[in-house]
Amino acid sequence: MLSIQELSDRFELQDLTNRYCHLLDQGLFDELTQVFTDDAHIDYTSMGGIKGNPSQIVPFLKKVMPRFSNYQHMISNQQFEITDDTATGRIMCLNPMETTSTATETSVFFLGFWYVDKYIRTNKGWRICARIEEKSYQFNR
Repeated sequence: MLSIQELSDRFELQDLTNRYCHLLDQGLFDELTQVFTDDAHIDYTSMGGIKGNPSQIVPFLKKVMPRFSNYQHMISNQQFEITDDTATGRIMCLNPMETTSTATETSVFFLGFWYVDKYIRTNKGWRICARIEEKSYQFNR
């Protein structure tokens, strides 16, 4: 049986990972610093991106994401292992992305991957201290 603390931690981690997706999909890239530690290791290379810390990732996202007319990061199968003030997670993500080639023509491709995460409890709550995208598939890219 889960303790009240573990239930609370799981809900907080779910809220944190959902917030990441919300901020990303709304183009609120500067606010992503609210979900990461300052020294977080973020690795998007398996899906064609870069790796670095939040101060490197945020400018990358600001440059790259506007190339897509629409996108969503839909997460599920959230698995967390919590030990005191640290945790790990594995989260499935389906990421449809739309590009516009002309005023009337669009193309949609799909990315499937997992976020493999490490979290730490800070004085501001849980934060992601490492996030690695692990590729599953690409369709119509």
